[in-house]
Amino acid sequence: MIQTSDFKKGLKLLIDNEPYTISDFQHIKPGKGNQFTRTKLKNLITGSNLERTFKSGEKFEIPDVEYTDMTFLYNDDDGFHFMNQESFDQVKLSLEDIQPKNLYLLENQSVTMLFFNERAIDIELPKTVVLKVTQTDPGFKGNTVTNTYKPATMETGCVVQVPLHISEGNNLKIDTEEGKYLERVNK
Repeated sequence: MIQTSDFKKGLKLLIDNEPYTISDFQHIKPGKGNQFTRTKLKNLITGSNLERTFKSGEKFEIPDVEYTDMTFLYNDDDGFHFMNQESFDQVKLSLEDIQPKNLYLLENQSVTMLFFNERAIDIELPKTVVLKVTQTDPGFKGNTVTNTYKPATMETGCVVQVPLHISEGNNLKIDTEEGKYLERVNK
């Protein structure tokens, strides 16, 4: 059992027999009255968001979730296809199940798949991925005094704000949680 004092981002909870993950939370200590925790939750099955307030000390069950290492194979009109490297079982997820994480998926990339009651419901990406820039405007000489950024379209279709010195064909390390440019990488 988990209490409100144990809350942290990414924690999985079972609320009304549905698995949720905590997107954000805030412990509130008013001058009068009891403490409470205001949370933003995401349903792991439907993807819908929920805002709830819980009394301090409320207890929750941990959902029966299982994590399995999988490899992303390809995507087509049916969805995104993954394979378990040990059992060679294949699992398909729809675009709605994994959006916006699909913007950071490359073929043969390792991911962690989340199962709830033996049903695949979500994936967890590595913290960073290396993607190639396919389209960006050229930078202008002498514009390096300030931290100015320009949009760059990556090979997977995601658009990231990058410094002016980045050009097409560069490989960039991207933070998958925030979708931010970290550094240029030589491959």
